Amino acid sequence: MSKGSEAQMDGSLSSLPRYPSHSLCEMGELTQTGIVQHLQNGQLLRDIYIKKHNLLPIDWTSKHLYLETTGKSRTLQSGLALLYSFLPDFDWKKINFRNQWSTIFCSGHCECQRRNHYLEEEQRRQYSLRVKKIDLEKTYADMARIVGIPTRQLRASNPIDSMLCHFCHNASFPCTKNGCIDIEHFKVIKKHQLEDEKERQKKKYYYLYALLATHPILNQTVNRMLRIAEGKKQELFVLYSAHDVTLSPVLSALGITGAKFPRFAARLVFELWKDEKKYNENFIRILYNGVDVTFQTSFCRDFNKHFGKMMCPLEKFVHFVKQDMFSPFNTTSYYDACRRRPF
Repeated sequence: MSKGSEAQMDGSLSSLPRYPSHSLCEMGELTQTGIVQHLQNGQLLRDIYIKKHNLLPIDWTSKHLYLETTGKSRTLQSGLALLYSFLPDFDWKKINFRNQWSTIFCSGHCECQRRNHYLEEEQRRQYSLRVKKIDLEKTYADMARIVGIPTRQLRASNPIDSMLCHFCHNASFPCTKNGCIDIEHFKVIKKHQLEDEKERQKKKYYYLYALLATHPILNQTVNRMLRIAEGKKQELFVLYSAHDVTLSPVLSALGITGAKFPRFAARLVFELWKDEKKYNENFIRILYNGVDVTFQTSFCRDFNKHFGKMMCPLEKFVHFVKQDMFSPFNTTSYYDACRRRPF
């Protein structure tokens, strides 16, 4: 880790620490447990893609990788930990992380008024459901009294995030002179989160938001796969070290309705395969936390029923990203979908 300064970091990433070294973590920082999770993720991916399938050549260079993350120390450190155990003969000089300012990784295509409209509608839906839950409001008020802040401030801070940190690290919830946050508080908030997920799928605001929010990153993925299918040998491994608010809309846009809100160190993997006998035929496989969810996607669900294939043709994914994602908006392009006013 002492050679971390040799890595190439875009923009503000260069000022971020390469690994967590604080004895006490501040809010939003990666813990040592988180580092271990990502090291294990990297080892799992290495066993499959490097040792078994030889994804990268022995003399791999930075050109074989595409690495991108947001300007948060936890996402950069998560990505580096995964790469450290994934890459053969890890070399800091070959690491080149690009900085992405948006948590939805929209790059140069972030201006989208219609996407913002659906996000606002989704936030209104969340608020409407929350105020109906008397037990939830009582829980927020009790927690606010314990920590000594106004209820509205605690509610706005989304306390489930910090509570999950305590819960998943087997750490006691905080106490003050006014009392202790306890597991009953956690249960009420977690129950509401699960109910919120069910209503979210019914109302569709989030799904429409997700289609527009994730098109840029899915379009990048499709274009990269098409280049590889044509025989290009660069960017064979791509890593977006991101957030739960990045991953959740991707899962929704793909139509994977059974996926729960992303846990810590969650991973979504897109694989590109070639048919050994018919070399011009390409297929994809999608795995969420190691589970094959390819045929849970909206674009390959029916294909599996009719043809019983083990993988999904690449062209199905291409058609979904280039055309089907715009159908709910009665348009044929991302630009038009973003500009057209909602009904």
